[in-house]
Amino acid sequence: MSTSSIDEIVGDCLAVRVRLIGRALTSLYDGALDGHGVTIAQVNLLAALGKVGPCAPSKLGEVLQLERSTVSRNLNLLLTHGWIEVLSSDAKGMREVALTRVGQAKIESVMPEWRQAQRKAAELLGVTGVNAVQSIANGMGYAPGA
Repeated sequence: MSTSSIDEIVGDCLAVRVRLIGRALTSLYDGALDGHGVTIAQVNLLAALGKVGPCAPSKLGEVLQLERSTVSRNLNLLLTHGWIEVLSSDAKGMREVALTRVGQAKIESVMPEWRQAQRKAAELLGVTGVNAVQSIANGMGYAPGA
């Protein structure tokens, strides 16, 4: 590999930059939510389930663009805390899950810290960055709660 190829990848790779931004924002939110014993990934899963309503885990994976194993692992953690309930299951696992009242209360309890992290993330990205992120997500077909 030539030095120019290395320089091109290091200097221009969009994938690495998006991942760096994603990790920085995830760390910001996770730090804010740490006292609640929940991660931003889990809060987003709870919120998506609350928006979509009772559904199959695969639906949550589609909505949040998550792999099946990631959804399954996180749902098991949410179930352990009583934040979701299994409405139906079979030998293959959970067929339909729903947000519980305890899960709804968990979402409400994290809101002050989530809002603080949201403000910090917006400051970090700036107005142009926030608009760009929202525009890109919309352009890629991300429709919250769809």
